[in-house]
Amino acid sequence: MRYSIVIATYNRAADVRDTLASLAGLRPDGDWEVIVVDNNSTDGTRSVVEQAARSFPAPLRYVFEREQGRSPALNAGIRLASGEIIVTTDDDVRVEPDWLTRAGEGLSRLQCDYVGGRVLPIWGAAPPPWLPDRGGKHWAVIALLDYGPQPIEFGARVPLGVNMAFRREAFARAGLLDPATGRKAGTLLGQEVREWCIRARAAGLRGFYVPELVVRHIIPASRLNKRYFRRWFYWRGISRARLYEKAGLDMEAPEQTSLDFRTVPHVLGVPRYLYRKALASLAACLRATVRRDAVAAFEHELWVWFFAGILRQRALR
Repeated sequence: MRYSIVIATYNRAADVRDTLASLAGLRPDGDWEVIVVDNNSTDGTRSVVEQAARSFPAPLRYVFEREQGRSPALNAGIRLASGEIIVTTDDDVRVEPDWLTRAGEGLSRLQCDYVGGRVLPIWGAAPPPWLPDRGGKHWAVIALLDYGPQPIEFGARVPLGVNMAFRREAFARAGLLDPATGRKAGTLLGQEVREWCIRARAAGLRGFYVPELVVRHIIPASRLNKRYFRRWFYWRGISRARLYEKAGLDMEAPEQTSLDFRTVPHVLGVPRYLYRKALASLAACLRATVRRDAVAAFEHELWVWFFAGILRQRALR
């Protein structure tokens, strides 16, 4: 088996149905399979997958994973995968027929262990004026990514799990995804890919951004508002604080950790300099509000929400 596609899903039967219909159009350069991991859904996910399997052009397997969370669900699928190349994506994407072939070509051409590609939007509503048209940190909130037209080795920049492909042996060397850092129902935790990439790099693995590897991701209208962005940044702070607790990684830029935080003064478990930055961000937000620069004000406000998540996790640990 050349390719295994692994999808984790939770109570999104209609999305799964449409995503499987898109995957059915794949025309890869080798044998392939799809594994849908149901993470405790209470809707009709199982029947949707079983119905699709009757006419699907490749083996389509349904797996139930009781442990809640995106990471345990993906890990269950990865363990069962037969492919030499394991591809992860979400239950709300659309792909081109050559998607898997592009993944294989990227791994071969760049002689690397994993690749990630562009994630472009299918808008569920008109994007708000404060959201950039292309790239930037706001795109991460809604799981979009575009690093440009040239391949880039991952390091300071990381891929999105919605569009990644791994050589099977990468998991043998770096391990599976960390269940403590991935998304769980009722939360917006989401540092599992970043944490895995840091571990992979430490194990000597190399990964590259491949611009030709593209999925289109449906962005629901419910996420195109400031309330969702505030909540996402708050949970990002919680997630980064968990990484800090686990491995002492810089909470602002984990891949560029340079400080020995054992020597840094802390208040309530948070490095003291982050309080200064939070106050500076709050002041900058107020100044931008006074001059009626709504875009800049929101940028600074989001950093304050990020800090609030860090403080919540560290102070209540």
